[in-house]
Amino acid sequence: MMWAFCIVLLTLITIVALPIVSMSAFMLAWATAHRYMSPVFMFTVIMVFVYLWSMLISKQRNQCWLKKKTQLVLILPVILGICILGGTFAYDAWQSRFEVMRSEVDLFEYEPFHSDKLAVLNKKSSYLMQEPLLRLDGATALYPVYASFVQAVYPREGYDDSTDIVRCTTTPEAYENLQKGDTDLIFVAAPSDKQRELFEKEGKELIMVPLGMEAFVFFVNSENPVESLTSQQIQDIYSGNIINWKDVGGNDERIRAFQRPEGSGSQSALLRFMEGKKLMSPPQKDVVSGMGDIVTETAEYENRENAIGYSFRYYTQGMVKNKGIRLLKVDGIEPSVENIRKDTYPISSPFYAVYVKGNTNKNLKPFLSWIQSKEGKELIEKTGYVAGS
Repeated sequence: MMWAFCIVLLTLITIVALPIVSMSAFMLAWATAHRYMSPVFMFTVIMVFVYLWSMLISKQRNQCWLKKKTQLVLILPVILGICILGGTFAYDAWQSRFEVMRSEVDLFEYEPFHSDKLAVLNKKSSYLMQEPLLRLDGATALYPVYASFVQAVYPREGYDDSTDIVRCTTTPEAYENLQKGDTDLIFVAAPSDKQRELFEKEGKELIMVPLGMEAFVFFVNSENPVESLTSQQIQDIYSGNIINWKDVGGNDERIRAFQRPEGSGSQSALLRFMEGKKLMSPPQKDVVSGMGDIVTETAEYENRENAIGYSFRYYTQGMVKNKGIRLLKVDGIEPSVENIRKDTYPISSPFYAVYVKGNTNKNLKPFLSWIQSKEGKELIEKTGYVAGS
């Protein structure tokens, strides 16, 4: 009677557990980029049930448990599976201790008419836009600038937060939206060669209106003893000719040089800075796509002690405000607002308002004229950028 009860109980547990295990394995495959985790998990659980059933059947038939050697053969795969799963989770936990500097910020903090972070004029704007309102888009780092423009000249009563009149979709998507005609004006860094070619193939001419200057900056972990690099040294690092920090006055550690995805404003800036030198392959990571497939993409910056990354000065200092990184001097020059204004920092580059020639929105030209006026420049400066002369 006792054995019958045990068999029924184990049967019920098996019937209930296997669907749960299958679902858990599916969720594990969805949630992790480690391809082997799901089959290892299923195999481990199945081996647990094989061991239990073998023990129970042996006891019922032979009136004794399985021999220790046989038990060991069955239990070793379970132990191995547990070690693999536990080791993987421990490794992921160890990796996650590094602060990741992601490209996303909370853009709602800079939403027009809802934010106290936006620059404001000392008096009412001399220009106020009427319908049809311009559709705007741009880079994340420039959103505080053009959001302040919107707050200054767009009609509050006619501005609907839920529409796509004013968006911030990042540089690559902003150029794509401009190409498709889904936006009128974008605020971005200069386009990459590939982005230019896409417009040229469709016979569309980009009009680029310079608005100001910004520093393209390189940064390291705040504990890294290196405080300054020459332009040549940075080019050598990103071309793979310098691979150890000791070669530039740092610790004896391999350099982990992070990059940004192709088409992003900072990646395009890096390509221009490299002056034709071939970039080394960037650190990669496996991630889970929306459909659960494993894809490889450029890894986000992880603030390791041997890391180096790059961005634009205002984004790192004004938006992210990451105290765990330190901006490097380049050729001995600090990337400060004063040095950008004096044009002594060697990697200062303009940012633009860009539109396609032939745009028929009647507000485009007056809006651009206002941006380049004293009031527009005042908002650019108050945001934290250096306005054009």
